[in-house]
Amino acid sequence: MKILVVGAGATGGFFGLRLAQAGRDVTFLVRPRRAELLRERGLRLTGLDADDVLVPKLVTAREIAEPYDLMLVSVKADFLPSALGDAAPAVGPHTAVVPFLNGIAHMDVLNARFGAPAVLGGVVKAITMLDDAGDIVQLAPLAAIMVGEQDGRSSPRLGAIEQTLTGAGFDLSVSPDIITAMWHKWVFISTLGALTSLMRGAVGDVVAVPGGERLGPAILAEAAAVSAAAGHPVPAPQLDATSAVVTEQGSPDTASIYRDLAAGRPTEVEHILGDLTARARALGVNTPLLDLATLNLRVHQQRVTSAPQVSQGRDALTPAVCQPSPA
Repeated sequence: MKILVVGAGATGGFFGLRLAQAGRDVTFLVRPRRAELLRERGLRLTGLDADDVLVPKLVTAREIAEPYDLMLVSVKADFLPSALGDAAPAVGPHTAVVPFLNGIAHMDVLNARFGAPAVLGGVVKAITMLDDAGDIVQLAPLAAIMVGEQDGRSSPRLGAIEQTLTGAGFDLSVSPDIITAMWHKWVFISTLGALTSLMRGAVGDVVAVPGGERLGPAILAEAAAVSAAAGHPVPAPQLDATSAVVTEQGSPDTASIYRDLAAGRPTEVEHILGDLTARARALGVNTPLLDLATLNLRVHQQRVTSAPQVSQGRDALTPAVCQPSPA
């Protein structure tokens, strides 16, 4: 399969590099400035004793000459509309589109743009970031992709995608209910994001103070209630595992949305928390803690987006520098 990875940032760059190293036919769609950097330095992966350099196959929007078999979309939600405009010539009648974004709202965008039959669901788990040089840093061994048809059926193309993505240096699984899997990841990242953003610290900082160990589970209960009301209840073992993560003594865990907040960068507040709380209201679910976290981040968002910005020449198809990927 000919694979186009839309974006060569912390997530797309990591998985695309692994696929290329495994001999897959991978091309990265990037903007001209990112292409220039990658041609100069290569696509580099460091961390966990890794020091890998790939000379990537690159294409810009004007250079797309034909459709691809598989398109992996890995960009920040704010950049999705422009990225899809760039990538549109790569989507033909038989192209499979798999998104690796947070939340669920992007599925409506992709379905509207390319038609629901072209779009599969996807979940990625990796702890990576871009450093100041634009290189990918892997912070933990976790690396996994889950894919599935939106309607849960098995299909020949799903089998072909599974075969293509298997054995490439990360875990690959096929889900018979990928939309539920996406919801469950959304519950996790919303819980961790709201907790660390509200408290301005890591999980360990929160649980170290009196009463801190109760906040994470309380936020989790709200997020899980929204998921259940939407028809995607989170199984008890998964709830227990998430609760353990957000109450772990001494844990350095934070969410990417918090790290953006701490660094004074824009966040994905609307796509992670804003959309979740809007769905909660529509479903009649009370979410006061998630509402508070959303309001908190919206105030930050207003400040950073209204302040004068110094252009850094950053590629719109690349996540913010030092932006860890969603885990």
